[in-house]
Amino acid sequence: MACLLVALGMMPIQGATAPAVSSARLRIAESTGAHAVQLAKTGLRPQTILTRESFLNAITVLQAVGGSTNAVVHLTAIVNRHPALAGTITPATIDAVGRQTPLLVDLKPSGDNYMTDFHNAGGMPALLHQLKPLLHLGALTVTGRTLGEELERVAFRPLLPPDSPANCIRPLGDPLYPSSALVVFQRGNLAPGGAAVIKASASKDRRLLRHRGRAVVFDGPADLAARIDDPDLDVDRDSVLVLRGVGPVGRRHPGMPEAGLIPIPRKLAAQGVQDMLRISDGRMSGTAGGTIVLHVSPEGADPGSVLGVVRDGDVVFCDVEERTLSLEVDDDEIRARIEQRRRDMAAAAKAGKEEEEEEEEEEQPWAAREHVRGYRGLYMREVNQAEHGADFGFLTARGPHQNEQAQG
Repeated sequence: MACLLVALGMMPIQGATAPAVSSARLRIAESTGAHAVQLAKTGLRPQTILTRESFLNAITVLQAVGGSTNAVVHLTAIVNRHPALAGTITPATIDAVGRQTPLLVDLKPSGDNYMTDFHNAGGMPALLHQLKPLLHLGALTVTGRTLGEELERVAFRPLLPPDSPANCIRPLGDPLYPSSALVVFQRGNLAPGGAAVIKASASKDRRLLRHRGRAVVFDGPADLAARIDDPDLDVDRDSVLVLRGVGPVGRRHPGMPEAGLIPIPRKLAAQGVQDMLRISDGRMSGTAGGTIVLHVSPEGADPGSVLGVVRDGDVVFCDVEERTLSLEVDDDEIRARIEQRRRDMAAAAKAGKEEEEEEEEEEQPWAAREHVRGYRGLYMREVNQAEHGADFGFLTARGPHQNEQAQG
C-alpha cells in the first residue's frame, strides 16, 4: 500500500520501501514533515491530487509488484468516495490494466525476495523508471510537481549491480510474469458482481488456473476448523474448497476477515499436495500464495447469492485466462435453491422472538440486520459489497442508494 501511495501521488517518491529501523526512514520522516508544512501553505488537497490518471498509475504499480488482493478493495473504496471519480475505477479496470502490465518485482509470494531486497534494488524510483512507458507522467503529486518531474529529480542508486541475482526488479522487456499478476473474474454465475479476484502469479500449481472439480463447502471459519483435518472428509486433490460466510456482512463474523487462506486438508498435505483451487467471499493476506479466489460477490450471506447455495459435490469451473468462475448446476436448479433459501430466511425472521434474536443474528445475519442495534447493526445494514470497496454506502460519493442497489 505504501508503493501504491507513491504511485497515487500521495507519498514522496522515496518514502515507500525503506526498512523501519534504517536511517533512511528518519530522513523520510523529516521530509514528510517538510511536505506537510508546504501543503498547509499551498492548500493542495487530496481530492486535487487523486485523479483518474493517478489511480491508473497505482493500479499499474499494483500489477507490477504483484501486490495484495486487498488493494483491489482499498482502491475501489477510495475512488468511490471521490465525488468526481466514483464509479469510474472498478475491479474490471484493475483487470484491464493488468492485461497490459507485466510483473517486474520478484517478491514473495509470486517470487523469492523480500521488501528489503526491493529497497536495495532501488525501490520505487527504480521501478517507476522501468514502468515509464506505462505511466501517466503528468499526474500531480503531493510535492506539487508531476510524477514525471519527480522522476527527473530523484536519482536512484541501487545497492546491487544490475546483473546481481538479488536484484529483484526486472526490466520491462524481461518480466517475472508476462501480465495480469492480479486477475478479476467477470464471467460466470459465481462472479456476477465482477469482484472475485485471484493473484494468478502466486499460484503454486499453474494447472489449477484452468480447473474443474467437485466442491467441498465450509460455512464459516468454525466449520472449516472443525472439519478441514478430518480424515473422513470427502476430498481429493482435484476438489474445490469453498468457504463462505466471511464476506462484508458475513455469517458469524462480519467485517470480511482475512480468512480466505483455506489450508490444505491434512490428509492431502501428507500426500504432498501443496495447492488446491480455493474460493471464498473473504480476504487473504498479501503475503500468502496459492490458487485462491477471493472477494466473491454477492457474498454467501446474501439471499440471492449463488455462492450461498453451492453444495458439496457440485462441480465448480475456473478459467483464469477467460475470467470465468462458474457453478456448473442447471440454472433452474440454482433458481430453485435460491428461492427456497429466501423462503427459509423469511420464515426464520418471522418466527424470531426477542429472546432468540442473538441466535437469529448468528444464523441469519442478512435478515437480522434490520433490527440489530448499535454500530454492528449500522455496519451490517450499510456496508456494500466487495466490488464497491466494502465501505459504508452513506460515506460514498453516490450515497446510500448505491448500497441499496447493490444488495437489494
